[in-house]
Amino acid sequence: MKIKHYQQYPLEKVTMEGARKAYIRWLVSEKDGAPNFAMRLFEVEPGGFTPFHSHSWEHENFIVEGEGALVTEDEEIPFKPGDVIYVPPFMKHNYKNTGESTLKFLCMIPHNKKEEKKDTKKKINPFASGKANNC
Repeated sequence: MKIKHYQQYPLEKVTMEGARKAYIRWLVSEKDGAPNFAMRLFEVEPGGFTPFHSHSWEHENFIVEGEGALVTEDEEIPFKPGDVIYVPPFMKHNYKNTGESTLKFLCMIPHNKKEEKKDTKKKINPFASGKANNC
């Protein structure tokens, strides 16, 4: 168990190629002993976005503050504080700040080990471990 204020976690730059003005705080991860899920807080500055990407695990998001859009291959879907977003596995996506203040959203992902559909090698989810700061 742990209880900490979110600002006690380091704010790290998202280093994955294609990110701009995007930062992450690892709130709960495997290094905390969480057996199933990681919880991260993303902070995206005005004009910023996360990389446009896909992977074999889903995202569960809760928008804390700011305005933005979930960008997919087919559309841009606006969101606001209080909105809940589910992104299924293998859907190409990114999160874009469309507002004038910092966009903050929680993102929960599983630790599970899955097989990529296009790859026969088993791949772990490096984004859930708290060791990689990509999204």
